Amino acid sequence: MSVVAEPRDGANLRDSRPLVLVVDDEESYRQALASGLSQEGFAVECAADGHEALRLFHRIHPDLVLVDVMLPDQSGVELCQRMRALAPVPIIMVTAKDSEVDIVLGLELGASDYVAKPFRLRELVARMRAVLRRGVASTSVANDEVLHAGPVRLDNGRREVTVDGNLVELSRKEFDLLALLMSHAGQVVTRDRCIDRLWWDQDLADTRTLDTHMKRLRRKIERDPANPRHLVTVRGVGFRFEA
Repeated sequence: MSVVAEPRDGANLRDSRPLVLVVDDEESYRQALASGLSQEGFAVECAADGHEALRLFHRIHPDLVLVDVMLPDQSGVELCQRMRALAPVPIIMVTAKDSEVDIVLGLELGASDYVAKPFRLRELVARMRAVLRRGVASTSVANDEVLHAGPVRLDNGRREVTVDGNLVELSRKEFDLLALLMSHAGQVVTRDRCIDRLWWDQDLADTRTLDTHMKRLRRKIERDPANPRHLVTVRGVGFRFEA
């Protein structure tokens, strides 16, 4: 049986409160999280396993899903893949594992972000609101698309980048790297994905090439390249563009 902190149907608040589906097999955790998120302005429904989660996913059409990596009937990573195949709903992976494998795999399969247990409710809520603000980012940049985040404006049609209105000269790889990260602004883009997208025609075993391009890109984009504000490294996973 699901734990419902705020029903989707019959509640006038549904129009103004995003609906979150929490998937975790620990009942006390589900109840505590449902209570906390409700107080933070979210409508919440919970599922104890992947099967129940998919049933609810079809019925309630949540705005965001929190999925624990460890579920009794299937892995959270597998559930993430199934949900993303059904609808482009933002998913945040929750993991107690000290393992980069689950994080990287989840992100590669479509998760928008991840958070590791134990976490503070304030941190989780901030990540959830950030994911909801940006929605589901496009997986690629259209030929004529213009991206604008913070002081950075990227015109893919003209292949031009400006920072605070000033034109910045980038190499082809630097431009493509920035376009990839900006098209997923606020999301973690794994190192493997960067390499696959930018060096698809090469067997790039040495990831220092990616690091070198990121270092050069930061010098051109960041006010303080040694302490980047926009091109952020997610240690052991990849990079994230922050506006």
